Amino acid sequence: MKILVLNCGSSSLKFQLIDTSPERIASDEDVVLAHGSIEKIGSGEAVVTYEQKGAPKIRDGRPILKHKEAIQTAFELMTGEHGVVGSLQEIEGVGHRIVHGGEHFRQSVLIDEEVLKKIEASVELAPLHVPHNLKGYYAIVALLPHAKNVAVFDTSFHQSMPAHAYMYGVPYLYYRRDKLRRYGFHGTSHRYVSYRFAKLHGKTRADYKLITCHLGNGCSVCAIEHGRSVDTSMGFTPLEGLLMGTRPGDVDPGAVLYLVEHAEMGLHEVDVLLNKHSGLYGISGVSNDMRDVIQASRNGNHRAKLAIDMFCYRAKKFIGAYAAAMNGADALIFTGGIGENSALIREHICTGMDFVGVSIDREKNEAALGKDAEITGKNARIGVWVVPTNEELLIARDTVRAMLGLPQP
Repeated sequence: MKILVLNCGSSSLKFQLIDTSPERIASDEDVVLAHGSIEKIGSGEAVVTYEQKGAPKIRDGRPILKHKEAIQTAFELMTGEHGVVGSLQEIEGVGHRIVHGGEHFRQSVLIDEEVLKKIEASVELAPLHVPHNLKGYYAIVALLPHAKNVAVFDTSFHQSMPAHAYMYGVPYLYYRRDKLRRYGFHGTSHRYVSYRFAKLHGKTRADYKLITCHLGNGCSVCAIEHGRSVDTSMGFTPLEGLLMGTRPGDVDPGAVLYLVEHAEMGLHEVDVLLNKHSGLYGISGVSNDMRDVIQASRNGNHRAKLAIDMFCYRAKKFIGAYAAAMNGADALIFTGGIGENSALIREHICTGMDFVGVSIDREKNEAALGKDAEITGKNARIGVWVVPTNEELLIARDTVRAMLGLPQP
């Protein structure tokens, strides 16, 4: 089955065409036929990047004003003279990444009128994301009417959290009326790496207590107890928890109120401050890219060093907290762009955690770049692993399962 995976942002489109089926899933033989991205949608010079097996990479600029045009461009690339499909009829299903499903969805679902209404009802919980995610769905309905559409939610994996983990200590009225609670994000990534870890060991997620660290431009930690998310660091929005590329993570709400009053900041200014100008970028003054911050630190930039120290300290605290919450853990897993590729950050986080049973082998850690690898230190009680995430693959697999009515592990 050829499944198209779509991730629509405010001015971007990322896509993959994956050949998968229950048989391919069982044997880990899914094939990525093509993938690409279109950035700066809405401008006169959108950036188109496209790759497929056995062909040179394409990168060019062209005017693309709407997401529907971007998807049409992707279709033209995939069905061109040397494309990966002869006809769009070969694409049977489309998996849509949807950032927020509220409390409605505990797993990926086929999109019908009722599901669409519930997704649209979640727009107010993620107004910067869900409307753009849905642009892909509306475009596919128009351009690919024969295909089945499946919604895969960042939040659904965390719907297993108990109330004492997801509730905030504000009057209960605001949960009941406004659904103010912790939702968590990166659920597809946390779910995938926990599944992948278990598969590498010939077992299932239900056999383990895992702490998974998704460290990229956005960052979160998840406590997974016997296959179920029981706590996660992101909250009502992706602002909470760890220090991130441009987000501050945990910050006293009183500090924000102070800025509103004393710096005369309005809601828009606060939103921009917290989402665009904080985190690694705000502390270092250099970049939101950890690679740039590390280089600046090596060059003697003390603010860059401080940003790294804060980033790693915050991660260390959450790992310790989740080990306590689950009364121990079998493994600590690093994933995401930073988690998979920065040996320095992994070492910084794991140093001084002997008390909870975490230590790493320096040589193994240095060699573990973007691949499944154990980096556990000698005499450690908790295994430490690097497991690259693959959210697109999980979205494609969930799409097949939803289309066929199969269980979603």
